[in-house]
Amino acid sequence: QVHLVESGGGLVQPGGSLTLSCAASGRDFGNNAMAWFRQVPGKGRQFVGGNQWSGGSTYYADSVKGRFAISRDVPKNTLYLQMNSLKPEDTAVYYCAARNGRVVHSDTNRYDYWGQGTQVTVSS
Repeated sequence: QVHLVESGGGLVQPGGSLTLSCAASGRDFGNNAMAWFRQVPGKGRQFVGGNQWSGGSTYYADSVKGRFAISRDVPKNTLYLQMNSLKPEDTAVYYCAARNGRVVHSDTNRYDYWGQGTQVTVSS
């Protein structure tokens, strides 16, 4: 059975940094697309960014481009989201997602596996 487990969320001041981790188990996602989404109450999940496959291209939403960076540790089957210059509007529950295909999509319906989410709060 596949599990995605996010960690690293918390409270951070504006301008600060956080790194989220997504540890996958149950299968190897090295050749598959993985992505980060975020959600605030009352709204749908928003695409943050995704890694095409290990060694492939990485894509970001315009709202986080230049501030967030996605990376993978293939042997550990883990996806990371390094978040810098955080803003109050980055406050959300952040979700890790993986799909059976290799191509990143911004549509949540394209993803087959989801983590439980981790809360990120940016506030002074």
